[in-house]
Amino acid sequence: MSQVLSTEQLQQYERDGFIVVPDVISTEDVHALRRVTDDFVQRSRMATAHTEVFDLEPAHTAEMPLLRRIKTPEKWDPIYRRMVTHPAILGALQDLWGPAIRFQTGKLNMKVAGYGSSLEWHQDWAFYPHTNQDLAVVGIMIDDIDEENGALMVIPGSHRGPIQDHSYDGVFVGGIDPTRSSVDFGTAQHVTGKAGSISIHHVRTIHGGAANLSGRDRRYYLLQYRAADAWPLMADTPWDEWREQLLTGDEVLTPRMENLPVRLPLPEPSNQGSIYENQLGLRNKFFADGNKS
Repeated sequence: MSQVLSTEQLQQYERDGFIVVPDVISTEDVHALRRVTDDFVQRSRMATAHTEVFDLEPAHTAEMPLLRRIKTPEKWDPIYRRMVTHPAILGALQDLWGPAIRFQTGKLNMKVAGYGSSLEWHQDWAFYPHTNQDLAVVGIMIDDIDEENGALMVIPGSHRGPIQDHSYDGVFVGGIDPTRSSVDFGTAQHVTGKAGSISIHHVRTIHGGAANLSGRDRRYYLLQYRAADAWPLMADTPWDEWREQLLTGDEVLTPRMENLPVRLPLPEPSNQGSIYENQLGLRNKFFADGNKS
């Protein structure tokens, strides 16, 4: 497979912990993703509580469906599943890590116009530490994403810093208390791009995002990947499923070990279901709540 990322993009990823690559997903695929996502929104009208598929905004009703997240979309529709093995996405990850790439899971975060929930600062590494740090999230921009409609925000270079405390009152809550952290959140940058662009952010990069108070939806399909020799430090997946998640390269039975900072996500959050629910236990928030509930 030919190289996807330029030398400049590889250097930026190493320096900042994130990049945006434009024009990766075709216009036809973007339209297909929008159609199937609209269909899932309509299906969510029947839901009155969170399900294995739907994570709902607090103000969700059958008359006004407000879907916050589609969980593991790749399990429910082939259009989503096809994105997991998109050649340019796998090529970009191989540029970063080498030939063997394993999929982890996906989610489609929906920031509905005028309602989309904020997401407090966090590091993905806090949720699933591994034997090495060759893990990243690839975000497919289904809509044009900018500062006004709730773009992801990242702290450049934070992937080379410490692992922040994601607990409150001794319980893991999946978010960083801004009143107790020394992170300079004023250095944050917005991850923006046109529909069809992808972002890639490092597993240790601090990121979050404000509510969507604009008149435009912001739909962002997030796919989690890892190098094949990165093994979870806590129980993760059954062996057969683990093998099936290997997308390129050969299976590796010897984990690659790195000396890395780790905080285990324990004790488990009182609020289960998704990161949105986990973060209900975080008393001090950085982002204002945009929900009209």
